[in-house]
This record gives sequence, C-alpha cells and structure tokens, in this order.
Amino acid sequence: MARAFPCHSNPTQDPRQGVIQAWYMDDSDEDQRLPHHKEPKQFVTLKHLDDLGVLSWRLDADNYETDGELKKIREARGYSYMDFCEVCPEKLPNYDEKIKHFFEEHLHTDEEIRYCVAGSGYFDVRDRDDKWIRIWVKKGAMIVLPAGIYHRFTLDSDNYIKAMRLFVGDPVWTPHNRPNDDLAARKAYLANFVNNGTYYNQDVDI
Repeated sequence: MARAFPCHSNPTQDPRQGVIQAWYMDDSDEDQRLPHHKEPKQFVTLKHLDDLGVLSWRLDADNYETDGELKKIREARGYSYMDFCEVCPEKLPNYDEKIKHFFEEHLHTDEEIRYCVAGSGYFDVRDRDDKWIRIWVKKGAMIVLPAGIYHRFTLDSDNYIKAMRLFVGDPVWTPHNRPNDDLAARKAYLANFVNNGTYYNQDVDI
C-alpha cells in the first residue's frame, strides 16, 4: 500500500514535493528502512538539494514509454542507456547481500540517475557539513546524484522499488567506498558544490 508523505509548509508550491521529500537524519542505528527523522523534524527544501547538485523531476510514471518530458531530459543530458532494476526480497538475487552493499557509503565517477516507476525508497546524501540528508522518492520521482557525492541507498519499510536506470554511454556501476577523496570526480564535486565560495543558506523547514 502506498503511503502518504508527511506534510510540511506549502507542499503544493513545487509539484516534485508530491513524490520527493528530504530531511536531516538522526544518529540512530535502528532499522535502516525507518525514516530516521530528527526530533523535532528538520525537512530540507528541494532548493537545498539543488544547491548540492542533486537534481530532480516529477514525471508521469504510468506513461514513461511515451513521456515527452522524459525524452527531452534524456536528449538534453545525453542519457543514451536505459534499463530497469527491481529491488525487493522476492526479485533481487542475493537480496540481503545486495541491500547491505547499497547502504555502504560510496561515490561514483559518473552521475547516478534513477527514475522511480513503482514503489519507493531512500537515497541518503552528505551535505556540505558532512551530515546525512535522507531523500525519500516514490513513484514518479526522477533523481540525479552528481558524480563525486557520497551517498547510499536503502528501501523503506514497504520493501519494494522499481527504478529505471539511466546512463551516458555504456553503463559503469562501480561504487568507490569512502574514503576516496583523491578521485578526480570527488575533487570536481568539492570544487563545484562545496568549495566554490557560494555556500548555500541553511534552507531547512521544521
């Protein structure tokens, strides 16, 4: 059963907020599939994510095969490769090992592009102060994590997501577990989004 996102200030202002929400995480070691909100809750705006290089769209997941908006994004950003991945205990081989692997903090040397066409899940990213932000995506959410950002993925308590995976050219899914600060992609990310002299406002909704 699909679950509603918790409400916070003016959720209708940006249509993405119907399928994407983000918040700062607590430090609990409880089940990784739980929301892990701070107390009080600290929601993060989508502008805050934009400033970290995390891009997102709300698309028509029921018609992804003919969606003109998705076609425009793919053409504009050069996403020539596409496949699907279903993550759930019944359909992912070696599920327990894979879900543990996905949740290890890592980076990629290319963008990570995921379009949730069914289900839901969490992408966690580090902010400029090295704090975890949890990004909850559900059906219709497309998210792009920039090359070089430390992140991880887990299912939520519904235990299911079906995601379209997109890539520029031939796919390379290699994770580089932290620490890997000497990689060119990490240095470029720091230069473009952390050390660029335009530190974002702490754009947080509580």
